[in-house]
Amino acid sequence: MTAALAGCAGSDQQDEIDTLETQATTDAATIATLEGDLAAAQSTIADLEAGNQITQADVDAARQAGVDSVDITTDNADAAAAAVAAATKSTMDVILERGMLKCGVKESQYGMGYLDSATGVRSGLDISYCRALAAAIGLDPMTDIEFVPASSQDRFEKLASGEIDVLIRTTTWTTSRDADLNADFAGMNFFDGQGILIREDTYPQGLTQTATMLTSAKVCVGTGTTTEGNLADFDTSNSVGMDIIGVVDAAEGTAKLQSGECDAFTGDMSAMVAKKWALDNDGTVVDDNGDPVGLWIAPEILSKEPLGAATRDNDDDWNDVVAWVWYGMVTAEEYGITSANYMTMASDAAAEGGNPGHNRLMNTNLGLGTDANPLADTWMQAVMGAVGNYGEAYDDAFCDGTYDGSSGSDTMTGCLLDRAGTANALVSEGGLQFAPPMR
Repeated sequence: MTAALAGCAGSDQQDEIDTLETQATTDAATIATLEGDLAAAQSTIADLEAGNQITQADVDAARQAGVDSVDITTDNADAAAAAVAAATKSTMDVILERGMLKCGVKESQYGMGYLDSATGVRSGLDISYCRALAAAIGLDPMTDIEFVPASSQDRFEKLASGEIDVLIRTTTWTTSRDADLNADFAGMNFFDGQGILIREDTYPQGLTQTATMLTSAKVCVGTGTTTEGNLADFDTSNSVGMDIIGVVDAAEGTAKLQSGECDAFTGDMSAMVAKKWALDNDGTVVDDNGDPVGLWIAPEILSKEPLGAATRDNDDDWNDVVAWVWYGMVTAEEYGITSANYMTMASDAAAEGGNPGHNRLMNTNLGLGTDANPLADTWMQAVMGAVGNYGEAYDDAFCDGTYDGSSGSDTMTGCLLDRAGTANALVSEGGLQFAPPMR
């Protein structure tokens, strides 16, 4: 009897051993799966820390990896938390670790984003905005920026991939771009509209008069732009019958306008005004005999083009900085704070009895920045020292550079594109440029 019981006991022990071995095999498979998930998460972390990409898909994948790990073993909790933290790391923190702001810009539009090939000097309202951002976050606005050329075709790809930190390139804020392209717009820094620049020899202004009379005209337009869709809508709705020709960029469109391959070129009105000025001055638009040809701009405004900066989705801290730097420049002009007087105004505001609104703008960070890298209290002073207020930046871009920053847009002189009486004047002057309260 004892022997029989001993045999049973041995059998039970063997069953338990077999069960444990089976469980160990299952656990080993689970561990292998977790190690694979962790390796994938670590790869994502490396890409994100390098600033290569920060998309919603990355956030979701990292977060799910973290959740799965915590569900099974506490040992992986730290790794999961690290994956989530890396995926949600603000672009601003990445920029400051890198020591360089990557700004996606245009290089061919005088007044907005222009690169002088002879001197290497960049100018324009968008360029000033990039410099203002760099100054606000504590970088050198002249040396700590990498200006990355962004075309109408690849600009959102460069933003989504992390090749650029912010897109400031005459980009129209639209529903589809905001919803579908992993882009989050940061206010409107310029209100534009679409115009058409026309050769006088093929469609004389005296006879043509309006864009609705451009029947059979070969009209160049940038592919992949809202401008392209607007032109097609205008052509169809007015039964014009244009011959619409797509071009890669403004340089190709200009070349075709100069050669006569296109009778007209369309784009933002700010670009058309600047282009007319440049071509009238260099005399490169000629007829078959080599004689100079005049240019004229159709009276129609084909669209509303609210232009703004864009950041990647799900990066609120950085988007807030991008937006409020611009709002700060507008607010400074409203207050009469300029590049010439900002130090005195900041000092006076900080003194007992000083203007509280001025003090908030010039001497507090207003909660902007990240937990790791809050903006300095003097961030707006840095912006003013770099580019001045909005009116001064506009003057440098489109006018003769003599505006004092506080006398009103109707005192600006030598402007290729007048500001007075347009949407880009301050609200106090009847325009649309305004900033939410900075408090």
